[in-house]
Amino acid sequence: MNSGKSIEILKVAYNYEEQGKSVIMMTSGLDNRAGVGKISSRIGLEREALPIMQDTNIFDYVQETNPDAACVLVDEAQFLTKDHILQLTKVVDDLNIPVMTFGLKNDFRNELFEGSKYLLIYADKIEEMKTICWFCKKKASFNLRMHDGKPVYEGEQVQIGGNEAYYPVCRRHYFHPTV
Repeated sequence: MNSGKSIEILKVAYNYEEQGKSVIMMTSGLDNRAGVGKISSRIGLEREALPIMQDTNIFDYVQETNPDAACVLVDEAQFLTKDHILQLTKVVDDLNIPVMTFGLKNDFRNELFEGSKYLLIYADKIEEMKTICWFCKKKASFNLRMHDGKPVYEGEQVQIGGNEAYYPVCRRHYFHPTV
């Protein structure tokens, strides 16, 4: 969280398009903070994207709408299913289109999201985007869910939210927040 994933995906799209290359922008249909089908950064930039729903077949969509795309960019990839990840691998392997996904690795309970788990298995390359702990200067590796000023360690995996509900934190502050 708060590492600049969404601004990075918008920057990558801009760089491709500046060279006259088409991109396909996608995001999880679960993320509705800026509206379904929008990639939005905390600094105010946003862009329309195809919302990936449970029944979306990503491979079919790419093959039917833009099989000559230079790149497929996917935000909030942690919310994708195993089938979605396998469809993305087919885009790379069968259509020869590079795919870049952006998302969180683990949830507030320190469990992998389904999309993240299968990206860790099937991705050709993984790069970590770093951010700092909300409470200190260390690297943040955990997502701390907060409710009424108190840390939450149990509950439903998916609860859409931003800085009002989640803090990026280091391991120490995950277990001992200084709120």
